[in-house]
Amino acid sequence: MKKISIDEFRLSLSLPKPPPNLSLHEKALWFAGKGDWEKAHHIVQDLNDSFSSRIHAFLHRQEGDLSNANYWYSKAGIVLPDLTIDQEWEVLVISC
Repeated sequence: MKKISIDEFRLSLSLPKPPPNLSLHEKALWFAGKGDWEKAHHIVQDLNDSFSSRIHAFLHRQEGDLSNANYWYSKAGIVLPDLTIDQEWEVLVISC
């Protein structure tokens, strides 16, 4: 399966639904990019891999819950990045 570029990913945010070929990580980030925190969080909250923990951390940071975000960053093995929310979102999308 061909990975979509960050530009294609951004363009897909104008669609009413995520593209069907997205991974769960990409779907969570797609909903986060659309501003649908609840759907994004619902996707990653029960996943147990470190990248899901990183997305989970990002989502709690996005909502302003830094204590919870730091917990999830710790589970992902990283510290809160020195990036804006938008920059972190982009890094996560590119890393999928």
